[in-house]
Parts: sequence; C-alpha cells; structure tokens
Amino acid sequence: MMNQAATVTTAPFVDRRSTRPPGETPVFERRQFTNSHEGLSPKAQELALAIDQYKLRNRRRFITYEEMYEIITSLGYTQS
Repeated sequence: MMNQAATVTTAPFVDRRSTRPPGETPVFERRQFTNSHEGLSPKAQELALAIDQYKLRNRRRFITYEEMYEIITSLGYTQS
C-alpha cells in the first residue's frame, strides 16, 4: 500500500479582534484600570493624570524613575 500525504488547505488568518484596517492607529488606548484614581487626594490625582498623559504621549506602558522625576518637576514640585 502506498501512503499518500493528506493535502491540508488552510484559510488565511483573519484577526477579528480589530475592526480597523491593518496599519491604522487606534483612536484611543485601552486602559487596564480606568477608575484607579478615584480614591486619591487631589494632588495625587494630578500626578496620576500627568503620568497617564505622559505615557499616552510617549507611547509608554511603564516609565523609569527619571521620567517620573521629569513629570513631577514639570508640575512645579521642587526638593527643599
């Protein structure tokens, strides 16, 4: 008996997670914790929002201590 290899045909991969055309940038970035600033003091909320804006502007998920220091000083805080 002769072994014949089965011919496998596969459909092209379709990413159904996105409705955007390939290469188009998203209008907004999905955030994991949308209400995580609710219990903070007003000053802490200001810092948290400044950090979030920095991350969005610079397309960063995590920031370094240097970047955090830059954000804090941009809000006008100085070491006394």
